[in-house]
Amino acid sequence: MYLLKWLYPGMKFKRWLLLFAAGVMLVSLGLALVFNYKYLDVIEEAIFRFVYNWRGSYDYTATALVGTGVVVLGLAIMLVATRFVIRSLIMVLVPENSGRLVDLIYEKRRLENGPAVTVIGGGHGLSVLLRGVKQATSNVTAIVTVADDGGSSGRLSAGLGIIPPGDMRNCLVALADTEPLMEKLFQYRFEGESELAGHSFGNLFIAAMNEVTGDMETALLESSKVLAVKGRVLPASNEHVRLDALMTDGTVVEGESHIPEARKRIRRVKLHPAHAAPVQAALDAIRNADIILLGPGSLYTSIMPNLLVDGVAEALRESKALKLYICNVMTQPGETDGYTASMHVKAILDHAGKGVVDYALVNSAKVPEKTARSYAAQGATPVIADSEALNGLGVGVITADIVNEADPGHHDSDKLTRQVMKLLDTLRSSEGAGRRLRSDTTLK
Repeated sequence: MYLLKWLYPGMKFKRWLLLFAAGVMLVSLGLALVFNYKYLDVIEEAIFRFVYNWRGSYDYTATALVGTGVVVLGLAIMLVATRFVIRSLIMVLVPENSGRLVDLIYEKRRLENGPAVTVIGGGHGLSVLLRGVKQATSNVTAIVTVADDGGSSGRLSAGLGIIPPGDMRNCLVALADTEPLMEKLFQYRFEGESELAGHSFGNLFIAAMNEVTGDMETALLESSKVLAVKGRVLPASNEHVRLDALMTDGTVVEGESHIPEARKRIRRVKLHPAHAAPVQAALDAIRNADIILLGPGSLYTSIMPNLLVDGVAEALRESKALKLYICNVMTQPGETDGYTASMHVKAILDHAGKGVVDYALVNSAKVPEKTARSYAAQGATPVIADSEALNGLGVGVITADIVNEADPGHHDSDKLTRQVMKLLDTLRSSEGAGRRLRSDTTLK
């Protein structure tokens, strides 16, 4: 059974095995020419005598069966030998995983053939999504906000003149395929009263890598190698920006971390300076994606800053990818108080233009009463899936249970990924059958 796994579709092993077999046949033919056919005649005569003694007379069918058996035996020996050659090499590189080598190769091939997924956002919600998406495809690109100005990220940004590394660190860890100890190391925060207090090791590592390589994009690429990241993490821009919010009462709040603290209703957010150059690789990832995911995460302070970077919203509108907004399970105090799902989407359309969202994924599972009371004490309530209002915006609706059972106020990585892949498969099968789902379709 183990040997048969090497013949699974997508392993890219059978073609090389056949090439190896062809080489063996050519070597055999060459040796026959060198040493004369009389040696082959001896083998052939021995087979004929075996068949004659077995059947009592010459039987071409029996001879063909013996020949086929010899071929099968030869192929089996080649397969076993090839497997041990590969395994002996792999044991030197990854000895702890050599026992399940074929499973590792198959999983890697499967992920390489997965859809191209581009995720846009920031904060905790983005890392939750990425932990699930990396199990379905390694063709994933996370485009991360650079407007964070609080905590360790804000201090490093102000002190070293770099773009904030915190959200990018979380995404790297979420996409990592490495030892748990390495993940703990990157997320470790220094304590005490020293100047390092409050800083995470991962933020310091990325800041140092930025100094060594000269730019954040290269720093993230090199950091990805350390963590064996599946996919890519990119900043939306390499420029320093500040996120400001214009409130409905006319006041302006400066700084991403101060916006929720104001506890006022937001009319619009904007970047300062107004024009920030995008990272070209991020625009390419949007244009070349099969599906683009906005969120989950803070609407105004995690998702929106990416859309305000020059060229990002335009690339989204022009992209032929499926564009899905993943709505938060709960409203966020100071940002989306009282918001329904359609109000979240309308805010995105108002900032980035029509055509940046095709569908909205909204939680349909009931939040437990105890959890709802706990969130209500903080000013948060479950986001309502007002499907008719969403359809009125020209956006389709997918309602599903996407909450984490252990923490019903937040999303579940695996549930989110299943719904994303299900939608992608549904739309692909519909288009393959010559049908196209209407934008006001409601899926469950």
